[in-house]
Amino acid sequence: MVDSPLTRARRGVGVGMLGVGVLGLAWMLTPGIPVLFAPRVSAEVRAAGLELFAHEWQPHDAMARGDGLGPVFNARSCVECHSQGGVGGGGDNSHNVLAFEAFPTQDRPDVKGGLIHKFAVANQFLDSRAELSKCFPIIPNGIRVEGGCQVFTQDFDPVHTQAVNSTALFGAGWVDRISAKTIRHESLKTASARMGREIVGHFGGVIPGRPRVLTDGRVGKFGWKAQFATLEEFVSAACANEIGLGNPGMEQARPMVRVNYPQVERDLTDAQFRSLVGFVDSLPRPVEVVPDDHAQRSRAERGKVLFAEIGCAACHTPDMAGVQGVYSDFLLHRLDDRSRGGSGGGGYSERPPVPLPEDYPLPEEWKTPLLWGVADSAPYFHDGGSPTLETAIQRHHGDAESVTAAYQKLAAEDRAAVIAFLKTLRAPADAEPVSPPTVARRHLVVTR
Repeated sequence: MVDSPLTRARRGVGVGMLGVGVLGLAWMLTPGIPVLFAPRVSAEVRAAGLELFAHEWQPHDAMARGDGLGPVFNARSCVECHSQGGVGGGGDNSHNVLAFEAFPTQDRPDVKGGLIHKFAVANQFLDSRAELSKCFPIIPNGIRVEGGCQVFTQDFDPVHTQAVNSTALFGAGWVDRISAKTIRHESLKTASARMGREIVGHFGGVIPGRPRVLTDGRVGKFGWKAQFATLEEFVSAACANEIGLGNPGMEQARPMVRVNYPQVERDLTDAQFRSLVGFVDSLPRPVEVVPDDHAQRSRAERGKVLFAEIGCAACHTPDMAGVQGVYSDFLLHRLDDRSRGGSGGGGYSERPPVPLPEDYPLPEEWKTPLLWGVADSAPYFHDGGSPTLETAIQRHHGDAESVTAAYQKLAAEDRAAVIAFLKTLRAPADAEPVSPPTVARRHLVVTR
């Protein structure tokens, strides 16, 4: 029997569709395209970005098109909060910011978040906890929805505040190039491995985290709550919220006491903003510095092995998408054990009357911090509440409770070896040095 042209055409279409399906399945099972090239910007762009990053902004600053610093802000420059180990590093507790979330209610189903700013350019603009409470008042006899039923409960304060420490930005350009597919793939692989262990009766180990899926479907990578998908968005929000610099991506933060603060021209031009993002994108990546002394080197190498054996590497994944030494899975994990009263991870004791959106982080969930450069980025944890690496490890609860228990069972010399390994993860030696402030503060802005 001779095939007709129509039959051959149908067969060709069928084979083609099968091929596409096979390729699609193969793509789904792969971890995505690795990061092959280092971030690069021109010397001119980097120099312009460094100037903007280190500049101490003033009200009506000559470098700004709008009103310059403020009206509310937490710092006068980027480097003020990002200085440890060089320009772009982490910050100490004196530069923590106070973030807030207003959980959903019957009248306001969305989560609102922001900052209670430390400073303002004038007294009448100062933020405060009292002003925040006026914006999001306590709900008397709040109503909670459970399983479609309304349950009357006690008074409910929708506002949750949390001190947040500034993270190091070294290597941010490499992180920006890690694909969402890689993060999802690693998450699925970790969850599948745990399921396999549970099938054969092994129920211990680290509880897998979950990717932060933003409202537009992208995966978050930047911020303690993984609330930003790209480095550009992170820089844009930091300029607007921390310094009060309106930019092409976001308007400046407005005072709580005067939300009708007049709109002004955005402070940063497109070219300035691109230069600033380009500088942060090109910040050098941290390095692992192996000690020259044989005994110290052996101890650090022993600690690296133990780091993986006790389960630290289950969340602090050493390599991701070809980016070596990053030590993060970029997933959300619960670090709070509610039986401990919420001290482990900033947990919130009351359940909101309206459930949080499915993909929104719980108060006790935090993105796994990157450990590259960790030796030069104390204090630790999202709130800077752990002054040393030892106290930070001991503070891991919730999903990481088994790791903390395993660490505590190690002999003293082995615990010291783990710390010795972590101390080899240093800030990049070629980071720009931090210079003393060059702008005289003759006109001090208002402090609380």
